[in-house]
Amino acid sequence: MDFIELTTELQQIITPDQAWYYSIIPQNNDDAISFYIDRKKVNGSTADELEILFGKPVNLEKTDSQLINKTLGKYYRKREERKIKRKVQNVLFDNNQHEDILYKLIDEANSVNSSDIHIESYKDKCRVRLRIDGKLIERNTFSKSEYPALVNKVKIKANLDIAEKRLPQDGRILFESDNGEFDIRVSTLPSLFGEKIVLRLLSRDSTEINIRQLGFEEKQLSDYLEGLKKTHGIILISGPTGSGKTTTLYATLKILNNEDTNILTIEDPIEYTLDGINQVQLKESIGLTFASALRTFLRQDPDIIMLGEIRDPETAQMAIRAALTGHLVLSTIHTNSAWGTVSRLIDMGIPSFLLADTLNLSIAQRLVRLLCPKCKKKQAFERYNMSSVIKDKYKSKWHYTAQGCEYCYYTGYKGRRAIFEVIPINTDIAQNIKNEVYNINEYLKTKSIKTMQEIAIDLVCDGETSFNEIYPILLNN
Repeated sequence: MDFIELTTELQQIITPDQAWYYSIIPQNNDDAISFYIDRKKVNGSTADELEILFGKPVNLEKTDSQLINKTLGKYYRKREERKIKRKVQNVLFDNNQHEDILYKLIDEANSVNSSDIHIESYKDKCRVRLRIDGKLIERNTFSKSEYPALVNKVKIKANLDIAEKRLPQDGRILFESDNGEFDIRVSTLPSLFGEKIVLRLLSRDSTEINIRQLGFEEKQLSDYLEGLKKTHGIILISGPTGSGKTTTLYATLKILNNEDTNILTIEDPIEYTLDGINQVQLKESIGLTFASALRTFLRQDPDIIMLGEIRDPETAQMAIRAALTGHLVLSTIHTNSAWGTVSRLIDMGIPSFLLADTLNLSIAQRLVRLLCPKCKKKQAFERYNMSSVIKDKYKSKWHYTAQGCEYCYYTGYKGRRAIFEVIPINTDIAQNIKNEVYNINEYLKTKSIKTMQEIAIDLVCDGETSFNEIYPILLNN
């Protein structure tokens, strides 16, 4: 057996620090607590210490060291060392904040680089899941009786109405640390068995965002930086939610941010703060929408405008108008490819001749998980065993697969990177837009413009990721 299988209920009997310190794995929790323990770590006082710690009798079962270590690595993530330590200190918590259940949840999520916390209610139980590297992992369960108190605690911290349980609500919690501060965006949603809450951790630290470290290939970065030199027009970044579009926009703004440039942004939410840039938080409840903010921006003598997202025809038309009047507009849009942005805007009612005259760059991006460098396994490429979408594109004799080790918490993956598709709009492409010609794949090949699918295949060839990770990207071709 590679692991000792643990339910979420058993996992939360002890903390990761306790698990690693004593080298123990929970077995059951009845009148007495039973643990598996590393046979090399047990001594005469271990049981006594644990009985004092948990206040009830403790039984210990000696187990192989390798089995204990693998299970600890899979279920109990250690806190990651960071260049800047951000110990969570929320000014809204009381003096006993370290014993506060909500504080513990946020502190743990922050320590393992989780982007979101999901708090959910079901018929017989409630659970907490953390999104880490794009995947949800169940971390805690609660009884139904404990759940209302946790929901109310979140609402109070976020200044929401605790009496309103029938409608969705949105709020924010501000956290402070010794080296800065960051926000948590709170969203509540009524569901069948109680309100579901999602907390998104938003880092305000923009110092480490660098355009050269996002994952652009050399030609892509050259095309992108060249497009930023234009003083008017539109640069659009497409991709699904959570694909890193906002991070790319912030990295771009850092390049464009100069004392002689007036930059205005309208965002939902403001994920990073940048000195020298005027950032506005979207508030649709009072009429502050992307379109209305953009109208006001045009009276604020801007040089560069950043829109968090083009969601509707009105916003798209205002963005085109801003670009036509001599402003550089940056924004995001939801499409499957860089060229798909063109047809999406035309569907929104933008005339093709106006789009051809204003669009400078169209970019698409995705995030893919990277194989763990310590445990990935090289295998021969068996063409007969692969789907047709991979058979036709993959030329190498080898590929790597995910295995799992303590370093990657037995997921087989460690970290993520972005892959891009960058189309600079030159005279020929602009003419195709005017003529509403949508199939330009052959032309892009003559200009050595790589698609996301080609770059994804290259990552597999280079051993950086696996077929399982890029398969959804290949299907979008």
